[in-house]
Amino acid sequence: MLKKMGEAVARVARKVNETVESGSDTLELHLEGNFLHRLPSEVSTLQHLKAIDLSRNQFHDFPEQLTTLPALETINLEENDIVDVPVEKLAAMPALRSINLRFNPLSAEVRVIAPPLIKFDMLMSPEGARAPPP
Repeated sequence: MLKKMGEAVARVARKVNETVESGSDTLELHLEGNFLHRLPSEVSTLQHLKAIDLSRNQFHDFPEQLTTLPALETINLEENDIVDVPVEKLAAMPALRSINLRFNPLSAEVRVIAPPLIKFDMLMSPEGARAPPP
């Protein structure tokens, strides 16, 4: 298990470094299925990032540094363990068009507060729904 985790961390570090080094034309970052529970701080430098896929990881907390990325249009956090979402910060993101939070144990508060505050698509599973087996 530790070897698998180490390989995943190394893969993520390489991907983030490649993305940062590629410059300001970065459009997408794919970090799905890497056992992540937090983002590397370098992600906050990706000011031109348009889409990020963090699905099938182990986030318990919403990665709030994403809310500082002005060009971000799409966030995929499907199949994580997120309960709370910074709805007000997401609502203030100028370019955000879609966030996928399916198969997360979202709190009832998020389910009630989010819809009237947001101007983008917020995908959520029915309460208590489980992700399909891999």
